[in-house]
Amino acid sequence: MNQLEEARVQINAIDAQIRELFERRMDACGQVLAYKQAHGLAVFDGSREQEVLSRNAAALQNPQYEAYYRTFLQGMMDLSKSYQRQLLCQNTVGYQGIEGAFSHIAVGRLFGKTPSKAYQTFEEVFLGVEKGEIFAGVIPFENSYTGDVGEVLDLLMNHSCHIVDVYDLPVDQNLLALPGADISDLRQVYSHPQAIAQCQDFLRVNGLEPVAYANTALAAKLVHDQQDPTLGAIASRETAQLYGLSILREHINTRADNTTRFIVIAKEPTGRGDRFSLLFSVKHTAGQLAGVLQVLGSQGFNLTSIKSRPVHGAPWEYYFYAEVEGDLYSPQAQALCQRMEPLCSQLKVLGAYRIRQGGESR
Repeated sequence: MNQLEEARVQINAIDAQIRELFERRMDACGQVLAYKQAHGLAVFDGSREQEVLSRNAAALQNPQYEAYYRTFLQGMMDLSKSYQRQLLCQNTVGYQGIEGAFSHIAVGRLFGKTPSKAYQTFEEVFLGVEKGEIFAGVIPFENSYTGDVGEVLDLLMNHSCHIVDVYDLPVDQNLLALPGADISDLRQVYSHPQAIAQCQDFLRVNGLEPVAYANTALAAKLVHDQQDPTLGAIASRETAQLYGLSILREHINTRADNTTRFIVIAKEPTGRGDRFSLLFSVKHTAGQLAGVLQVLGSQGFNLTSIKSRPVHGAPWEYYFYAEVEGDLYSPQAQALCQRMEPLCSQLKVLGAYRIRQGGESR
């Protein structure tokens, strides 16, 4: 037996031990979950994770392995949280709309064949997460052409949900109609307001009347159900196949790089990554917002996005959404939040994540 074969025999023996220990660890995780449920404790405990990582990394005999070992441990803890969420919520993901909607497509890209549940409104998805009906919800947050979905910011402010993942889905809009119909037959085209805005140049040039509808898949279903050749819909290729519609024109969005950013929301801030988001409001006096931005800059954090929304019930007052580059669980980020708190009338940490690109799954 040569050196390579000897090493492989040793690895196989170690893998067998790891397999046995992995099963024992997951069994213990189930016991931890039972205790947490009985005592009303959260699945995710950030301080516990940091303690486990630091304690075990410090015990390594070869410091060259530390970064790799931390990644290994974090992966095991992420699997543990995923398993506990599955036990809690039957591993179901929620989205707004119906099968074929872009939110449904994003669920498939992110979670594969994980069971999914459709809701009629964005708020129902948030409530589903809060009530434990689903372990996560996939929500459209922003489009590269038409901007953010303001309603979602309000829901993030008013509900106890956190952002744990972000996914950029390239959106290709198409003009759909009944088989045999021609574009000259169409009088009205149904779709979600965001999709209509993304295709406004095409609609104007072709003299088509847009009609706002709840979402793109429901618009396609309407065309199918009505069996009216004068009606069209703007939706995806997948939706055309689902409802037996023809694609009269492909790629009708004004910008070829049309992309919708989806957020994954969960009840607890279980995500990790190189970015985190904050919601905050400031006292309605001069210089308060500038003071918050100064703190961000002085602490060395790069602000990648900031948006404002009106505070309902308080005319001419606003709250702000900020996306920041950095590790939310680092001492620097914790110090940042501590320094921001006295300057804010409200501060909410939404969670940490990394931005995934189209085609990249969890």
